[in-house]
Amino acid sequence: MRKVLSAILTISLGVGILAGCSGSGNGGNPTADSAVGSGSKTDTGTGGGNGAKVKLKGIMLKHPLTQALSKMDWLTQAEERAGVQIEWQEVTSDWGQKKGALLAGGDIPDLIVGPNAITDADFAQFPGMFEDLTELVATYAPNVQKMFDEKPETKIIATQTDGKIYGLPKYQRFWPATATRQFINQKWLDNLGLQMPTTWDELFNVLMAFKEKDANGDGKTDDEIPMDFSPVGTTGFGFFQPTVLLGSLGITLTDGSGQGYFAENGQVKNFLVDDRYKKMVEFLNKCWAAGLINPEVFTQDYSKFQSVARGSGDTGKVGFTWGWEVTDRFGNTLAPQYTSMSPLKAAADSSVPVSWDYDYNTLNYGVNMVTLSAKSKHKDAAMKFVNELYDPKVSMQVLFGSLGTNIKDNGGDGYAVLPPADASMDPGTWKWTSTWADNGPMYIADSLNLTLGSDMQSVGKQTEPLDQAFAAIDKEKNVLPSMFIKYSKDDNNAMSLINTNMMNLAMAKFSQWVTKGGVDKEWDAYVKNIQKIGLDQNLSIMQKYYDDYKGKN
Repeated sequence: MRKVLSAILTISLGVGILAGCSGSGNGGNPTADSAVGSGSKTDTGTGGGNGAKVKLKGIMLKHPLTQALSKMDWLTQAEERAGVQIEWQEVTSDWGQKKGALLAGGDIPDLIVGPNAITDADFAQFPGMFEDLTELVATYAPNVQKMFDEKPETKIIATQTDGKIYGLPKYQRFWPATATRQFINQKWLDNLGLQMPTTWDELFNVLMAFKEKDANGDGKTDDEIPMDFSPVGTTGFGFFQPTVLLGSLGITLTDGSGQGYFAENGQVKNFLVDDRYKKMVEFLNKCWAAGLINPEVFTQDYSKFQSVARGSGDTGKVGFTWGWEVTDRFGNTLAPQYTSMSPLKAAADSSVPVSWDYDYNTLNYGVNMVTLSAKSKHKDAAMKFVNELYDPKVSMQVLFGSLGTNIKDNGGDGYAVLPPADASMDPGTWKWTSTWADNGPMYIADSLNLTLGSDMQSVGKQTEPLDQAFAAIDKEKNVLPSMFIKYSKDDNNAMSLINTNMMNLAMAKFSQWVTKGGVDKEWDAYVKNIQKIGLDQNLSIMQKYYDDYKGKN
């Protein structure tokens, strides 16, 4: 799971040079023409009526661990049933940096697949580039239509303010209320005779003990990393990052609140100019100055973030961190050393009800998972393939891997996710290695009888320390329903520009203030600059749409 979460919740899923090309519809052989555009000479065939396959081009945003698409049996079979052969460009990095050039060139492939790979703002900025799917769904995609009928909120997610549908959503049903859990090495606490911290000050003292003493028991006092968090990008915050500490101050993040926006008592706000954010940054700088945070936290990539936490053998390296699930974060060997924690209070005398990051919508739904080029010569064939992805039986394979290798067919008793073929591999990594996982379009119907793997079963247990905080959240007034709100073209364009400029400043200041200090001295000028960029304008726009949405729902 965590393999995509970091990308999703840094807001811009990235735009990557198209690295790797495979054709999964014909034994893995790519077509002769490897151009990205859809109007190439390889687009032949009429949908299989004469036995010929329609040749399409597609971009798939996948995780670097994910195997070549040509090796996915379920995908080959889906293309076969749809009568298509798709030449896939497999994108694993830098999508956020390269997408602009692709769209500006105007020669896009038939299909682009990935969570919000093409955003509502892109639809507004490049009108006419993407096909309105409304009629195509009704004609060629009954599985998508069934999702709309059974889960009407998915159609709300997909429909723009002009009533058109350019990107199809997903629904995957099984995920909990948050992506981020807070973990501490219980073995280290026991080794040093320490109690579970419940406040920021107590956490600081525990981390100091982790740093100064031989917490992991390997005879060294200089190889422990007291605190670590996932890489912070330049376009916003994400999951598994210390922004969840804002819950200690009463702020309820929604879907990671990557660009700082949140709701409080029905008002849309942004924590980037909130004094509570300043207080959190000051605490992180205190930890940094004391040597408690991984010195590579702002330079490591996600793979390094994961591998460091998995330590060496049965020797842990990280004391306190955030992640998706314990085996996913620490691996099978070290997982038993760690326990999930309740949210911390900011101070022992604080009377503020603690909160957390509420991500249910982002985890179980997805925006703009697949789009279709308006210039595609074979829209009907492309939609027949898309329809296959939304068949519940195919969708569970999109999410967990192929039948036989990743999923067992129990006959009349439904299906069960199989453990990894490699016993040393955790289930989360196995999933992401095998298939599109959370990056794929899908509809996991509520009626589908599927027994989950051990990681998904255990993640609920690990979420229990957060249950009290979730129970106290006023979901009507303190959860920002971003996924369900659509903005006009003009408002989308205006907000996008402001957000880009705002994040350029805010993210640079975050890393600077954590590592070098100075937030107190620079805060007032920083807030004025953020407001000068146009934050108040965005808040006014968002409040209007928020109020309209609430008035209708």
